Amino acid sequence: MTTPQNPEEPELDLVIPDDISSLLSPSSDPELAVLVTQIAGAEPLAAACSLAQLEIDAVPTEIGALAVLRDLSGDAPQRAAAAVSTLVKGVPLILLTRRGEQLSATRWQDGVEGDVLAPGLVLGGAPEELEDLVTGQTTVAELSGVVPSSGISRWKAMRLLTSTARKARKK
Repeated sequence: MTTPQNPEEPELDLVIPDDISSLLSPSSDPELAVLVTQIAGAEPLAAACSLAQLEIDAVPTEIGALAVLRDLSGDAPQRAAAAVSTLVKGVPLILLTRRGEQLSATRWQDGVEGDVLAPGLVLGGAPEELEDLVTGQTTVAELSGVVPSSGISRWKAMRLLTSTARKARKK
């Protein structure tokens, strides 16, 4: 701690590290990871994630449900994207992560990681819920219609997905 040169200024408890690279590079685990899907409702997405044994909070939006991942450690977001994109064959999804102020977006389809996308383009037509989550203006708990995957048993998940598939075939 240093003594201010001007006695009227308050003392600052400031520590400058020897290696400032930790200040410049984001941490290895993301602070937020969201799967942006085209799945019509939060409940079917939560059911699919329950079957894949993923802990998520499904958020309904007008373009498709979002899966806000609870496990952000290591390669858990990539494993989640692979699992969900395998369950919904032929339907691409986007894994959007935030590390510090750095956003990254990757397309996934059929369990395979695809192109890296420009986050600005992904957010350009994004629903308000996604923008608010990514910018930290809101939390999952503050959003309405959220369905946690942990509240859906495997039996209920199978019934939900079967019912949803039946309704989709009738259209």
